[in-house]
Amino acid sequence: MELTVRVRSAARRVVRSGYTVLGEATADARMRPGFIIAGAQRCGTTSLFRMLAAHPDVRPPAYTKGIHYFDTAERYRRGPRFYGAHFPLAPRGRDHHHLVTGEASPYYVFHPLAAERIAREVPDARVIVLLRDPVERAFSAHKQETWRGFETLSFEEALAAEPDRLAGEVERMVADPAYQSFAHQHYAYVGRGRYAAQLTRMFDAVGRDQVLVLDADDFFADPQQYWSEVLAHVGLRDVPLEAAPKANARPSSPMPATARARLEEAFADSDEELTRILGRVPSWRR
Repeated sequence: MELTVRVRSAARRVVRSGYTVLGEATADARMRPGFIIAGAQRCGTTSLFRMLAAHPDVRPPAYTKGIHYFDTAERYRRGPRFYGAHFPLAPRGRDHHHLVTGEASPYYVFHPLAAERIAREVPDARVIVLLRDPVERAFSAHKQETWRGFETLSFEEALAAEPDRLAGEVERMVADPAYQSFAHQHYAYVGRGRYAAQLTRMFDAVGRDQVLVLDADDFFADPQQYWSEVLAHVGLRDVPLEAAPKANARPSSPMPATARARLEEAFADSDEELTRILGRVPSWRR
């Protein structure tokens, strides 16, 4: 099974590489992203992307929802034409001016340089950020990293190791944009859940009005209630939501009670600041 997954993944990379080469040659004739789902990781970004991709006026990227251009050093070095290569060719004719494309790369909101890069290269793109209980998000992220083979420590061991794993990583990323931090991307279980600082950076870079922040638990409990707001933010006509798929769920044993208590305390100050900057109490603190 694992070998089959690896073979399929390798085949997709080959196809995607060939498509990108062709895409770069025609980058000027391709659509520019109208929306970017920037995170947070394990907060329903894949599900929301699929909902938007099902809209009749959305043309998604050909091979992947997440281009990870603004948060991957090697890809960002390749420049705007590489990024543009991933989007569909712009249809001809005035009847198609309402069509929109976009992507979902959930590391953008946490990466220290991505927000400024988005503001500089695609200033008109509307950003969407989904948030969920940071305690549950951390546990879910650990399950994912373990499943992917990136994590070998238990959840509680990983939480204890996080400060040492991430020490100096942000400073090195900022000082050397060519540096790609594996630890920052894969081991920030607590760091990624401190949402207030990440949102403040995104607001400051792209503008508060350009960013829609969704409480994932509220949204997926009743997506119809928020669907019109999402479409208006992106600039899409209001059409009924056909379905609300949930993707990438990973069942497991319950979170250790000691870890939960530790995390709830760790996120208290950030959640308080989040309440202040959003003007509403997040669902997990009600």
